[in-house]
Amino acid sequence: MSKPFRFGVQAFKPESGTEWTETSRKAEDLGYSTLHVADHYFGPGAALTAASHPIQTVAAIPAMAAAAAVTSTIKIGSRVMCCDYHQPMVLMKSLATIDLLSDGRLEAGFGAGWIHSEYDAMGIAWERAGKRIAKMTEYVEFARDFFAGGDLDYSGEYVNVTDTAATPVCPQEGGPKIMIGGGAPKVLGIAGRLADVVSINFDNSAGKIGAKGIGSGTAEGTADKVQWVKDGAGDRFDDIEIEIAAYFTTVTANADQTEKTLGAMAGAFGMEPGMMAAHPHTLIGEVDQIVETLQERRDSYGISYVTVGDTVIDDFAPVVAALDGK
Repeated sequence: MSKPFRFGVQAFKPESGTEWTETSRKAEDLGYSTLHVADHYFGPGAALTAASHPIQTVAAIPAMAAAAAVTSTIKIGSRVMCCDYHQPMVLMKSLATIDLLSDGRLEAGFGAGWIHSEYDAMGIAWERAGKRIAKMTEYVEFARDFFAGGDLDYSGEYVNVTDTAATPVCPQEGGPKIMIGGGAPKVLGIAGRLADVVSINFDNSAGKIGAKGIGSGTAEGTADKVQWVKDGAGDRFDDIEIEIAAYFTTVTANADQTEKTLGAMAGAFGMEPGMMAAHPHTLIGEVDQIVETLQERRDSYGISYVTVGDTVIDDFAPVVAALDGK
């Protein structure tokens, strides 16, 4: 049985407290289930240029707390917290505090880190992928312990916490949902084993956004990624939500605009228009067409949770209204 649709909106660069409050409340009022931020710290400069990544103007933890303070029902999350950037005990207490103060609206996301130039800019050692994934795995296991409450006794290579109890106690029964994001076999297999929500992303092993990563997100590539999640999940796959970011979203007014927009986007990435249209990170079309596409992708891949950027928050709202919870 298909899971009901949920929709998130992700914001990268609020320029003021007033703007962030307005975005947070608008996402809630328009029926989005989750407001996401990203966990990045570099500003304009050579490191950002090398990554080909949009700037994130605000730090994730305080931005999440501020959004929670001005809303009442929408979930608050991060796609995703980079474990290398945070001390584990401090991170879990910060996340649990957001869950407490929001009356149980945290959605906790974790990732292994992937932007090489950001690590360099921040003076953080860039370990091989296996070590970064191992650290993320320990963080997720420890998050489960912390969110469950009680005494903490975790001993690992990267996380070591003893002789203390977890506070505050998370108000969500069983703790907040945990999202793990990634685009390569190992991390998606672990996500299948440990996560409540698996965020299917590009294969960003190149350490930056580029043709290789975007090319890994084709219809065939996404089918492979879902299979890696299944392989890791085993019998628990049906309990997992599959999430994806529709990075390339344009809601059009008519068929001519759809064709032109799709052709321009396909040309920018060196793809045929048909391949771009089928790319699961792409939603280009009129509202009814996008609704149909999302239903087809849920049938094909099990994707029921879709996140779009805040630049299309208004245009995409009719899709949310048509499908959310259905």
